[in-house]
Amino acid sequence: MARDGSAARHGGPRGGHRSVPHTADLRVEAWAPTREECLAHAVRGVCESFVDLSGAVGRRRRDVEVRAETDEDLLVALLDEVVYRLDADGEVPVDAEPAAVPGGVRAVLHMADVGTLAETGAAPKAVTLHGLSFGRGGHGWECSVTLDV
Repeated sequence: MARDGSAARHGGPRGGHRSVPHTADLRVEAWAPTREECLAHAVRGVCESFVDLSGAVGRRRRDVEVRAETDEDLLVALLDEVVYRLDADGEVPVDAEPAAVPGGVRAVLHMADVGTLAETGAAPKAVTLHGLSFGRGGHGWECSVTLDV
């Protein structure tokens, strides 16, 4: 079942995400009508894999801009930012609002202290390139990413 509550993979009109069983790692799939919404779902899916975001409220705003040559590299760069903020600042985005800019995205990340959220799994340590995909699919944009935990 998808973490957003929809039973079908493409059940929701605005997209969704889910964790996928993967040996010793974390694998997240996300989908949405637009590239930016798909990125937002990927961020939320990664974060929901290790903390309970239900009822979480962002206390700080981080504006980040990431650029990349390909959509796959853009996904990696944004998730690298999430992993960095977790490791360096002890923060996790409870919401992400990416917007397209030339060559990338500018994202508003609404951050909460990870220590204020209930842990539900192992925190990600790095984004891997193994099995990475991000692009247009039959129902809009789809991505799949693996993270080391």
